[in-house]
Amino acid sequence: MLFAAGFGTRMGALTAKTPKPLIEVAGKPLIDHALTLADTAKVDKIVVNLHYLGDQIASHLQGRDVALSWEHTQILETGGGLKAALPLLQADTVFTLNTDAVWSGQNPLIELQTAWDPEKMDALLLLLPADKALGHGGKGDFLLAPDGRVSRAAGATAPVYLGAQILKTTALTAITEPVFSLNLLWDQAIAQGRAFGLLHQGGWCDVGRPEGITLAETLHV
Repeated sequence: MLFAAGFGTRMGALTAKTPKPLIEVAGKPLIDHALTLADTAKVDKIVVNLHYLGDQIASHLQGRDVALSWEHTQILETGGGLKAALPLLQADTVFTLNTDAVWSGQNPLIELQTAWDPEKMDALLLLLPADKALGHGGKGDFLLAPDGRVSRAAGATAPVYLGAQILKTTALTAITEPVFSLNLLWDQAIAQGRAFGLLHQGGWCDVGRPEGITLAETLHV
């Protein structure tokens, strides 16, 4: 699942007429960077959710083997968007990947797939120490225990969630609200001791603001 429905308001004038997933980094639209990761990882089904200026993204993806999950009336956030896309994904365990970042080093999806253990995990989140997360101006998101389990944190030194994960989707069916965040599933998994984290072996840059474009290009993507 590639998340591509957002307004991209932090990009200011750059997203007034262009959706953020089509903004270019190193001469390549952000969504194409994400699709390259999925193709290299040999993901067999890709779904992209759309809302803001979605027609432009749909046109860009024409001819690719990608299913489109339209959020016509409102943005459903990450959880609602994933739930709405389940009929297209047809899977109870999925990758999710944000499209507003670029990566270097190991393919994040392959890293996650290699470490995934469905017997003990409901969620496996890719993380990076906050001081290595380019373009990320906020605090960290999770604490990472020696056994790989994660817990909530908001300290400056806590690892940052990079927008890539493997997630079991069965708990989505119990949520009746159409608009909600995947934080609901993470909190459930944390409470049950089934939320894990993995440190990315490489670089990452958030391209949520204009200055992120230049920063991301320093990763030699």
